[in-house]
Amino acid sequence: MASASAIALPYLFFNGNRTYLRKNPYVPISTITRGRKRCFTVVAKAVGDDSDSSSGSFVKYVRNAWNNSEDRLALVGLGFAAIAAFWASSSLIAAIDKLPFIPSALEFIGIWFSWWFIYRYILFKPDREELVRNVKNSISDILGQ
Repeated sequence: MASASAIALPYLFFNGNRTYLRKNPYVPISTITRGRKRCFTVVAKAVGDDSDSSSGSFVKYVRNAWNNSEDRLALVGLGFAAIAAFWASSSLIAAIDKLPFIPSALEFIGIWFSWWFIYRYILFKPDREELVRNVKNSISDILGQ
């Protein structure tokens, strides 16, 4: 477990009987009240180190798929096809975005559909329950349960 602490005081400029306060630009601290100096202690602690992250499990999944595959050439081709599809779809979206009327129309359609979805499924309680049932049924159909 790691920890660090720091104490920071405000900068003071004295000019005769007057005191001018200037805050430290690097550490946010409070001002001086009635001649007392205030300071804050900052403590940061690391809770834990989890080495089993989602990226690690993804890498293990890809390794297992690569090692258990009989046709590795097809997997390489599928990877290149995915990259080409991503490139083509991003180029298509960029071309559509350059047209003068289409992006505004699609934005209007998206806003209208969002408001319709909110009105239809989220605004009233029976509709929310119906939405939850539909989502749970879809998940169980996809997972085969």
